[in-house]
Amino acid sequence: MMLRKTFDNLPYSLPFLVVSAVAVVLFFPTWFRLATVWLEFEQVLAHGLATAVIFLGLLVIHPPRPASSTSGVIQKPYLLLGGIALIGVTLVWLLLELVRIDTLAYLVLPAGVMAVAWTLLGFHRALSFLPYVALLSLSLPFWADLVPPLVSLASAVVGSWVRLFGMTALIEGNSITLPYGRLLIADGCSGIRYFAISILLAMMTSILNDYRWKGWLITVVVAMLIGLVANWVRITILVFVAYETNMQSDLLTDHETMGWIVFGAFILPALYFSPVRKRSKANQQPTAIRLNIAKAGIPALIIAMLLGPVALTLAQTSAGQQPAWTLELDGFQARGESNDLPLPISLPSYLDQKILKAGNTSVSLAQSQKTTADDKLVPYLPTMFDNSTWQIEERVAPGVSLYLNILTRDRVLMAQWYQVGSRSSLNYRKAKLLQIPATLSGENRFALVTIQVPCSDRDCSDELSRLERIKTMVETQL
Repeated sequence: MMLRKTFDNLPYSLPFLVVSAVAVVLFFPTWFRLATVWLEFEQVLAHGLATAVIFLGLLVIHPPRPASSTSGVIQKPYLLLGGIALIGVTLVWLLLELVRIDTLAYLVLPAGVMAVAWTLLGFHRALSFLPYVALLSLSLPFWADLVPPLVSLASAVVGSWVRLFGMTALIEGNSITLPYGRLLIADGCSGIRYFAISILLAMMTSILNDYRWKGWLITVVVAMLIGLVANWVRITILVFVAYETNMQSDLLTDHETMGWIVFGAFILPALYFSPVRKRSKANQQPTAIRLNIAKAGIPALIIAMLLGPVALTLAQTSAGQQPAWTLELDGFQARGESNDLPLPISLPSYLDQKILKAGNTSVSLAQSQKTTADDKLVPYLPTMFDNSTWQIEERVAPGVSLYLNILTRDRVLMAQWYQVGSRSSLNYRKAKLLQIPATLSGENRFALVTIQVPCSDRDCSDELSRLERIKTMVETQL
């Protein structure tokens, strides 16, 4: 039965399968890296490979609804616009690949698939393909960027629920201190997996029911709320268990199964009561298997191929070595490791870190160079310190924050910025974008600069003045 249905759908699914294959070939380096990320099965992207398989499965068993007789006519102006869009997307992808901004390169992939569909199939058929490409977009590795806001949101909601139930608790950010211990709403409590799977199931339901955009949007929003609420209820249950058992329950250290049970209690009824619509067979008359690709879009595809993978292969060259940055600050001496800083930071091994100290003031210069085409000018930087213990008490100036250790009550002023060649940024995402002008101008040096001064006074005015003075001295030497 399934095989017969697949064969009957082949005339409708084949053009979209070909478009997907062409998009993979056109942007192959990025798709290949994405596939390696899928196979790592990290917590925030464990659904990546499954999402890609579901995308292909839906194309085969439930292809985009055939266009009506009026919208099925491929119009040349639309094809011309599609070709221009494809060439534009390819040029953007080429630039991102040259400077190796992987996150943005991944986000270009769905746009590339849609541009290829527009160029080869026309605007209307490409538009019917959009919900499927949106589902495929869920396999992209952007979920880690949603973890911090989800943790903050969960901390605020669960904290308000704890106060509502009248439990004795001290709530500081994502930390909940109970009479017999402390609970931390860490990254693992963000509920990112429940959130992602809820959206995936909602998109599958919308595609299988051929929802219009209003129904599609409502279904996805409801699914997002279900994923969030299920996670908040899970965390609240853990707080109740910790409170009632004096932090002695095994559930506090092993609650993976409990979390999925709570999520299932929310999502399964939603799936059960969701409406089911069978696709009308009136629009699916038996059709001979033919590709039905617009030949007028092939020249644009050839140009995109030359401007994309071919140009990328020719443009990739190794960067020359440049002298490393050095700091010479009066009264400062090189000593210690990152753990000796007032607020210890943990940095990747590929950063060469030097620490200068004078009294209780510390300056850290951690730098790297891009030496090959595959290297990133601005490398990946994981969380540098324990933000569950060290929390921002006050942002005293641009790029300068006062941190409080909620356990020891120590306070540290810290200034930190990213140096990308001759340009600097206080924001990591902006620093990633600075790779573009830096790479085009032949610069290949990166540094993370950190200045720390412990603060014991109430207003920290003296420490702030000292930090700003040292910051100015360091900036003049980079």
